[in-house]
Amino acid sequence: MLFCPTDGSLLMVESGPQGWTRFCCQTCPYIHPMEPSDKITRKIALKKKAVDDIMGGDDAWANVDKTQTTCPFCNNKEAFFLMVQLRSADEPMTCFYKCTNCKQRWKE
Repeated sequence: MLFCPTDGSLLMVESGPQGWTRFCCQTCPYIHPMEPSDKITRKIALKKKAVDDIMGGDDAWANVDKTQTTCPFCNNKEAFFLMVQLRSADEPMTCFYKCTNCKQRWKE
């Protein structure tokens, strides 16, 4: 692995149509050409970390009530709602909605 001397970012491998290969920085214009003797032995795709659903997944929406509101995504007139206290006790509760038609979520 090589790092950019300008900003410390990881240098990425870039290949051109004429067969050239070089290292380049994604945040600045720094380029480091590769020598013909340099070889790339393997390419590893980075896996993204799995993110937990903060609303508890589908189980949190199992026993919630419906209300009359307009979905901003499909203009359906009915949605499930769930109220959660996210901030301190002196702040109002946050209301989360889930459309009964398109299943999109939003908050107010």
